[in-house]
Amino acid sequence: MSATLITNIQQLIGTREENVLLRGAALAHLPSIENAFVLIEDGIIAEYGAMYELELKVPQLPKDIIDADGQFVLPCWCDSHTHIVFAKSREEEFIDKLKGMSYADIAAKGGGILNSASKLNEASEEALFLHAWKRLEEVSKLGTGAIEIKSGYGLTVQAELKMLRVIKKLKERSDLSIKATFLGAHTYPLQYKDDHQGYIDSIINEMLPVIAAEKLADYIDVFCETGFFSPEEMETICKAGMSYGLKPKLHVNQLNSIGGMEAAIKLNAVSVDHLETMTETDITLLRQAGAQGMIGTLLPTAAFFLRMNYQPARILIDNNCAIALASDYNPGSSPSGNMNFVVALSCIQMKMLPEEAINAATINGAYAMELQNEVGSITIGKKANLIFTIPIPSLAYLPYCFGNNLIDKVMINGMFI
Repeated sequence: MSATLITNIQQLIGTREENVLLRGAALAHLPSIENAFVLIEDGIIAEYGAMYELELKVPQLPKDIIDADGQFVLPCWCDSHTHIVFAKSREEEFIDKLKGMSYADIAAKGGGILNSASKLNEASEEALFLHAWKRLEEVSKLGTGAIEIKSGYGLTVQAELKMLRVIKKLKERSDLSIKATFLGAHTYPLQYKDDHQGYIDSIINEMLPVIAAEKLADYIDVFCETGFFSPEEMETICKAGMSYGLKPKLHVNQLNSIGGMEAAIKLNAVSVDHLETMTETDITLLRQAGAQGMIGTLLPTAAFFLRMNYQPARILIDNNCAIALASDYNPGSSPSGNMNFVVALSCIQMKMLPEEAINAATINGAYAMELQNEVGSITIGKKANLIFTIPIPSLAYLPYCFGNNLIDKVMINGMFI
């Protein structure tokens, strides 16, 4: 058995004896221990506590001891909404937007999701894997230890399956905890622009049976939005996916409130993601669904990049909703997987307290991927996925000093990366 003892931790953040999905006021409670230790055995948290308890809790010290004097240690980020498998960045559209072009204008000339789909169809599976692997390495060094990855830039049977096979390969080879989501219903391909049912039939009859047979996905997602998929179409697609064991994790309420929340609740979705546009009814529905475990995942860097209104985090928290934070890492609307910036932006622009943002990006993010028994907190039996900060004066310094890299090192499964 390999064992590592980390001692003299200035503050050990997110210590929990049991898992609880945090809602409302509970989100501001972030248990921690000053002057602490953590014992890791075979990549798993075996014990932790205050330094004065060390002799009692760890009577026989291992040979490998790391002095974390002055450092804060917290659980790795759990990024529960990303699109990191893509063929090419879209900075040319970024320039178009700066020059005043609208999303509709860009889409009309072949940009947007269809641009990514065109490039992805041309790319080989190996090239897609190598690009995604590099992105995984980058976000892991920024502290992400668990991540959800969606398809959705294929929009053809073969390309969607190619994306999901890449995600499966990432799962097999990476030490990160990874969940895969099938998002064939991201938009309508050009050839189905006037034949929505034809594309839905392709998803249900051609894609889903292969995905199920090859065990390529954990979840199913639909972009429910005006001009994309209606709540009724979302229900049809999700019910087909659910018949193969895929649980819904859904894009709703980004631009418009069109009944996506009601449909998501009917479908017993694990999470509803985006939520930039929330009516009083939507907020009430999310509060009620939160009591049953449904999570509202907020993606502030997408709102930041698109210069949209931010999600009403403060209102959602004050209404006792369960919320998580994620990066939405994708080439079109959030070309960054830096969860440190997500946490800082949530405090700066959405008025979340540092404790609320960290909880939303760790334990609640883990719940949004159903990984709460594996990651998301400092808990005995969970993976030793840990962020070690440089010496900092306080926890609030993390989001306060948003432009600096405050991470000294990252541990995944008990090993420094």
